[in-house]
Amino acid sequence: MSTSDRRYDIDWLRVIAIGLLLFYHIGIGFQPWGVFIGFIQSEKPLESLWIIMSMLNIWRIPLLFFVSGMGVCFAIRKRNWKQLIIERTKRILLPFLFGILIIVPIHVFIWQKYYNQDITYTLHPVHVWFLANIFIYVVLLSPLFFYLKRNESGKINKWLKNLFGNPLGLLFVAAIFVLEAVLVKPETYETYSMTLHGFLLGLLAFLFGFCFVLSGDGFWQTVRRWRWLFLSIAGILFAVRYIVFDLQAPNYYKAIESNMWIFALFGIGYRYLNHPSKALSYLSQGAYPIYIIHMIFLYLGSSLIMPLGIPTLVKFILVVVFTTIGCFTLYELIIKRAGFLRPLFGLKQSEV
Repeated sequence: MSTSDRRYDIDWLRVIAIGLLLFYHIGIGFQPWGVFIGFIQSEKPLESLWIIMSMLNIWRIPLLFFVSGMGVCFAIRKRNWKQLIIERTKRILLPFLFGILIIVPIHVFIWQKYYNQDITYTLHPVHVWFLANIFIYVVLLSPLFFYLKRNESGKINKWLKNLFGNPLGLLFVAAIFVLEAVLVKPETYETYSMTLHGFLLGLLAFLFGFCFVLSGDGFWQTVRRWRWLFLSIAGILFAVRYIVFDLQAPNYYKAIESNMWIFALFGIGYRYLNHPSKALSYLSQGAYPIYIIHMIFLYLGSSLIMPLGIPTLVKFILVVVFTTIGCFTLYELIIKRAGFLRPLFGLKQSEV
């Protein structure tokens, strides 16, 4: 399959990555430390949920940055540098600014009210921080990206094709992430938001995502062919991390496991998800707007449900349902249909 065709598997992986971010944020409210990082916390935790969250946590954000870099590689096939920056400013920077000015203060207000804190207007990126990172990566790396685009038959592109057409090339990629973890020495590998580690890891993932697409079919055939091996290695590494390290493995170890999960997902997605569907068409457009607003409904639902005298698992299910229904309802009835709101959530001015 030519990589010039629409890649539905990449669209699906973007939707999946954003969906996992929602699940993870809901889960934080059911951990014994949730309130310390600004979440409305259940009186009784669901600590077993942390096993799943810990497995997801080392690859959910990196996957999003890989996919975002891939998206830029497809975008520049039909855009020059100026068009790319203008388009990304509208789609990423504007929603980021709207998020920190309007959306974040709303859910922070709900938290302050719930915990009887002083009510203050708070300017903070909170959950939209990654949008700023993506925009910075576009600005920083676009000169390199357009150079590579102009020299598609050059030595660098030929080297990339050979490198990523071989599974050993993917081990090279994993080694770069290991090196970053060793040199930067983050307190925890999963601390991505507004840290040097998170910025550099995202930058590397964004760059490699672009290069994977640029290199052509070789990369996709490699991850497709070896997908079950990557998945098996990832599963084994997680099992060892759970049993031996009690989920707290060294950062270099987590970097390897993270990449194995991501390579496996790219291979599985390429093999099974690369086809159109009505669900994908809807979710692909709605993913970013829903992510931007989800914290409002998460906090509102938590403030209503957490005090109830019902089993903790039922609370978790109700918060998931409340957040999901609230987000999709607001998106479908207002955001999607209000022309003046659409650009604030990264959507085009009118329906396509």
